[in-house]
Amino acid sequence: MPDQPAGGMGSPDGAPRPRRLRLLLLVAALVFAADLISKTIVVAMLSHRPPVRLLGGLLRLTELRNPGAAFSIGASSAVMTVLFSLIAVGVIIAILRTSRRLRSVPWAITLGLLLGGAIGNLGDRIFRSPGPFRGYVVDWIQLPHWPVFNVADSCIVCGGVLAVLLAARSVPLEGKVSTQGDDPPEPPDRRSAPSGGTPPRFGRADQNPAGDGSR
Repeated sequence: MPDQPAGGMGSPDGAPRPRRLRLLLLVAALVFAADLISKTIVVAMLSHRPPVRLLGGLLRLTELRNPGAAFSIGASSAVMTVLFSLIAVGVIIAILRTSRRLRSVPWAITLGLLLGGAIGNLGDRIFRSPGPFRGYVVDWIQLPHWPVFNVADSCIVCGGVLAVLLAARSVPLEGKVSTQGDDPPEPPDRRSAPSGGTPPRFGRADQNPAGDGSR
């Protein structure tokens, strides 16, 4: 059966594009939900309270309002806060545009992590104080010698690492190109006649050219 064109619903590895797009959106939705729920709990339980120490102090849970990017990058500048908000909008648009060519499971998961993380932090910048596109992001996970971060930040970092690995391994967005798309050639039929000749005769008649029935 011939391969379907790249612009159709099928893909070289047999998986339709909508299935990969649904996977991307599912991963993004799970990341966004986990980030939103965790931030809601942190704001309700840890606001104006000392950090909670876990694992002997290796992990600390604390509420921190971050006006900058992930891991408090650019936190000292209000202009950078607006800039990072616009960058997040651009990233979301770029991912959605790229998803039109998506037929790869690893890339669907990778872009889903990036999309969910970008939407999670952008939601804080839009809806939290001090105002739209200037809101502070809620960070709450703290490790030793590491800036405070949240679920969205960690998913963005994981998605970025996966994107680098996939690009290094030359994994295309369109999925793996099948090297077995063409049917293998059939072996020649030994019983077929040569071109322009008469078909060979098999059986006892070949053993007895005279055809008189003698043995």
